[in-house]
Amino acid sequence: MKETSLLNKVLWHQALGFLTIIFISWLVEFTGLRALVFGTHPYLADYRESAFEMLFVLVVWLFVANSTRRILRHIRYLQGFMRVCAWCRHIHYKGDWIRLEEFMQQGFDTPTTHGICPGCLRKQKEAIQRAKRSAALAAAAQATPAPAPNAPTTPG
Repeated sequence: MKETSLLNKVLWHQALGFLTIIFISWLVEFTGLRALVFGTHPYLADYRESAFEMLFVLVVWLFVANSTRRILRHIRYLQGFMRVCAWCRHIHYKGDWIRLEEFMQQGFDTPTTHGICPGCLRKQKEAIQRAKRSAALAAAAQATPAPAPNAPTTPG
């Protein structure tokens, strides 16, 4: 609702600006301001030129209003993204960085529990197997007796 009112406010200000341009254009034509500034010339009182200017301003207005509407819609779309810290996975929610579990509880009143997805389970099993192999190799290295140093032999 807030974003819609912002869009409407911006578009109304744009409309007011373009209508002011059109009004000033016609006011100049009706008051004869051109004749006061440039002198009296029969070409200066041509209302077709003012009508053409008004149509040109209307076309520009429609183009600008459509562009503004598109830009503000895109901004609203981008603002809708949830910000998640790339390192710790905390979520930005109402000005604070909170854990996912807290976000689910506060934002959606949804309790959470923990589990493990198949990909993480596979990685953890592989890590456990590597650790077991490393431990077995270390134990085997300790159990093997070290060869005794060669004692000097005396001729006898």
